[in-house]
Amino acid sequence: MAYELVFTECYTRQAFRFLKRHPELKRQYAKTLALLEANPHHPSLRLHALAGKLEGLHSVSINLSYRITLELLIRDQQIIPINVGDHDAVY
Repeated sequence: MAYELVFTECYTRQAFRFLKRHPELKRQYAKTLALLEANPHHPSLRLHALAGKLEGLHSVSINLSYRITLELLIRDQQIIPINVGDHDAVY
């Protein structure tokens, strides 16, 4: 069952800046988004719910250092990316 990625204008700007700073991650970033759209529960994404001030959001891994936080609306089959960056910047 495929999901729909819904990109906000704010996230698109963040992702553009992130990829400009880290051009070496373009392929991994694209693969992460493709996997997320196909199956957000794929083991390599390491999807997990967040707690504390980010409660209600989830996180997936681009690699060991970089993450994407997202709102996961399974009811509507939609995934809305919120933020992208290294572990400390995202959390």
